[in-house]
Amino acid sequence: MPDIRQLCTFRLDDLLLGIDVENVQEVLQAQHLTRVPLADKSVAGLVNLRGQIITAINLRACLNRDATAGLQNALSIIVRTKATLVSLLVDSIGDVVDVDAVEFTEPPESLDHSIEMIVGAYKLPDSLLLVLDSEQVVTHVTSLHNSGRSK
Repeated sequence: MPDIRQLCTFRLDDLLLGIDVENVQEVLQAQHLTRVPLADKSVAGLVNLRGQIITAINLRACLNRDATAGLQNALSIIVRTKATLVSLLVDSIGDVVDVDAVEFTEPPESLDHSIEMIVGAYKLPDSLLLVLDSEQVVTHVTSLHNSGRSK
């Protein structure tokens, strides 16, 4: 019996990305963002999610894309990490797909600057699905915040 993994897919520019569906709490339409003064561009702002304040992460900035494109209409994937809830801002939401673990490959070398956040890929019939590690995204954003604070 194959080892099946379920991924929630989404698009960011021309990239098809996915995260483990078990880490996704919910998907929301564009949310009001409260700006954080002096925050790195990877922090889009803060979102009030039913009384809980969570950080909205601009994945475009994290993956070295145009950080401002589509930000006002971005959808929000609320993701549970070990430490907290975060909102990942994406262009569009796709399907939940079942992928076979034996099909998992290393991420393309062309993603050198974001390789720690992309843990691998699956070849789909019409595209390449990149697997995003939400824990690494939070670690990346936190390290940017902490390095900015020490200056």
